[in-house]
Amino acid sequence: MGQKINPLGFRLGITQKHQSYWFAKPKKYSEIFDNDRKIRKCIELYVRKHIRNASNYGGISHVKIQRKTDLIQIEIYTGFPALLIENRGQGLDKLKNDIQNVSNITNRKLKLILIEIIKPYEEPNILAEYIALQLENRVAFRRTMRKAIELAKKGNIEGIKIQISGRLNGAEIARAEWAREGRVPLQTIRAEINYCYYAAQTIYGVLGIKVWIFQQAKE
Repeated sequence: MGQKINPLGFRLGITQKHQSYWFAKPKKYSEIFDNDRKIRKCIELYVRKHIRNASNYGGISHVKIQRKTDLIQIEIYTGFPALLIENRGQGLDKLKNDIQNVSNITNRKLKLILIEIIKPYEEPNILAEYIALQLENRVAFRRTMRKAIELAKKGNIEGIKIQISGRLNGAEIARAEWAREGRVPLQTIRAEINYCYYAAQTIYGVLGIKVWIFQQAKE
């Protein structure tokens, strides 16, 4: 069962919480849901265009959106907030303008909040982005997985699993390779497992990266 469903959705309401907090009437639900998707996509594109390059990466773990009567509050959880606050906050102002243009926010105020993650490599999204950057720079995938596991083990985790699929090292036939350290009980619902999927754009094609991180079991 643990391999046939998204580990986050599988544990929603038990160890995982919703990343959007708002209430809407049935006729407006799909519109607001799509608006949340556009906001998250806008933040992702901004990071890829203005921050992520050969030497660093955005380091955004997840984005929470709260909609109130006259306010839309967006909380960006990042391990490297200094990358978003460049030129005395002008980078954050540019991101705010992009979100307003994409989501057509006119009758509500928009508030951006940056929340720093103390141990960024315990977050699968940040770790997967690191792996993607290494693969795009043509680093061997096995070396990259070993380094990523070493970075994650510095935090307070009980297990980690990494899987990379595609034309590994430019091979003609695509395959999947994985590495695991510690326990990753995917079928235990009360196990606090964080998961993400990330795509690396290499010169050989797209490589799919999956990361599972087991924090601890809920009692």
